[in-house]
Amino acid sequence: MNKNYYAILMAGGVGSRFWPISTQEFPKQFHDMLGTGDTLIQKTFQRLSKLIPKENIFILTNERYNDLVFEQLPEVTKRQVVLEPAMRNTAPCILYAALKIQKENPDAVMIVAPSDHWIEDEQAFTDNVQQAFDYCSKNDALMTLGIKPTFPNTGYGYIEYNTTFETDIKQVKQFREKPDYQTAKKFLEQGNFLWNAGIFMWHVKHVVDAFKKNQEQLYKLFEKGIPVYNTEDEVHFINENYEKAENISVDYAIMEASKNVYVIPATFDWNDLGTWGSLYDKLEKDQNQNAIVNARTLLEDASGNMIRTQKNKVVVVDGLNNYIIVDKDEVLLIYPKAKEQDIKIVLNKVKNTFGNSLG
Repeated sequence: MNKNYYAILMAGGVGSRFWPISTQEFPKQFHDMLGTGDTLIQKTFQRLSKLIPKENIFILTNERYNDLVFEQLPEVTKRQVVLEPAMRNTAPCILYAALKIQKENPDAVMIVAPSDHWIEDEQAFTDNVQQAFDYCSKNDALMTLGIKPTFPNTGYGYIEYNTTFETDIKQVKQFREKPDYQTAKKFLEQGNFLWNAGIFMWHVKHVVDAFKKNQEQLYKLFEKGIPVYNTEDEVHFINENYEKAENISVDYAIMEASKNVYVIPATFDWNDLGTWGSLYDKLEKDQNQNAIVNARTLLEDASGNMIRTQKNKVVVVDGLNNYIIVDKDEVLLIYPKAKEQDIKIVLNKVKNTFGNSLG
């Protein structure tokens, strides 16, 4: 394996739309959401390790999930776990990790990948990443993988690419915010729009240069720590300075501000597993289109439901269609699939009524 290949596995999110399974103390990336025997973070680590040496896969997460990371990925060392002492979106943590990697290996080419995505054809994913690494190792390029849209989704940001490039690698024209339905339909009709999957590749020098050029204040904050990165004094520096960083995404911070941005239309099936509905879409269904994880079920006049319980729990449902039914410890959620985006709002109501321990 190429010792210059590195990965930053992003594992700090909460995934509140997957409540009650995903909570602030135990978020979705640490759960076996698909009932496969592996948690999402374990699946992602295995996928990345097909191309990247295991010791070069860094886990970027919040301090509170440190123990969960070592529990689920016992092969990683303390050096590989990069802890955020405060929630500050993706730009600060990616710059921090990039500076650590650059100090260790100035020739590093790296991928930033979310820990909670579902990817079916893992060989196609590896091939796409290899293609991006080959390009980034020879060119000053910030690269992303875009997903070919299958319907006018209003829940994703879009990447518009330049149609004059006839190669697999396209120059990005602009990033577009999450559209309304009519705008999303126009994007699909145009044919040169991709879903933004939040997967990035670049040479470590070029991403650090992009921060230096476009985010001077943020860069200067983390630049001060270069002498202590990868030493015992790093923790003290980060604890003292990290919360001073601006809360900004890497898309806003450098991708939208840079000219040298390219995209590869992905050749694999992808789902960001952001909601119970997106999980439902990817699971096998019974003859009445019910998706079931862990439960033993007796269903009458029930169709289109997403049912998830603890292992082997018996669930009897009669006369319920297109609902999310999730049972976990002291919480039972029975909620219309059509309103799944409101689960975040429901979670806040539950916390206000019954206390934070339930979320």
